[in-house]
Amino acid sequence: MEEFEVDVLAEVELTEPVLVEGLPGVGHVGKLAAEQLIEELDSTCVRRVHSTHFPPQVTIEDGTAELANVAFHAIEVEDGRDLLVLTGDHQAQDGEGHYGLTETILDVAEEFGVETAFALGGVPIGELIEEYDVIGAVADDELTDDLEAVGVEFRDDEPAGGIVGISGLLLGIGDRRGFSAACLMGETSGYLVDPKAARAVLETLEAYLDIELAYESLEERADEMEDVVRRIQEMEQGTPTPSDEDLRYIG
Repeated sequence: MEEFEVDVLAEVELTEPVLVEGLPGVGHVGKLAAEQLIEELDSTCVRRVHSTHFPPQVTIEDGTAELANVAFHAIEVEDGRDLLVLTGDHQAQDGEGHYGLTETILDVAEEFGVETAFALGGVPIGELIEEYDVIGAVADDELTDDLEAVGVEFRDDEPAGGIVGISGLLLGIGDRRGFSAACLMGETSGYLVDPKAARAVLETLEAYLDIELAYESLEERADEMEDVVRRIQEMEQGTPTPSDEDLRYIG
């Protein structure tokens, strides 16, 4: 097996497509957002990437094994810019893999005529929050005004330490290859999977791209996580210890 192998699953023609990347990371914010786009809008899986830099494992669904991968889903948007959405269960396990996977992602994006790319993710603030701001970073200053107009905040030296993984490299390598790239990061505690931060990021993207989303499944997950947070807070405050059944739910 080669370091990076791209399987062609379908061919589609896209109109002014935008790449949207959402892979696992802090709070699973980017992954949740990308999956919501794929679930809610009419999508077609067009490419699948396998790599020796992914974990040595398969996922099992209905007894069928699938080698670790990331996948591109094409979404045709009526009267708007089409989307090429990338998501999956893994990032690369090492620095070399991150660079190679980013180059492969941009190669596929070029195939479909992508010129603009958005990386989605979360930025941890270390505490539970009520209001979810979206912080931006761009490789192309031309995007800044338009993103600020839809509520994205650009802050000096934030996120602290920069942006790691595929999301960061899509900006850095994407810029070197001529892509107009930005990263949209929802503020999150960093403790738990965070559907509310994912929704905040999606609402920003929704406004920028002029698309419509319903968010039903994200709302359901947010309600579940709020229940988990409430139970954790009760335990921290010394309220009665939950039953075994409650603990199984939280775990």
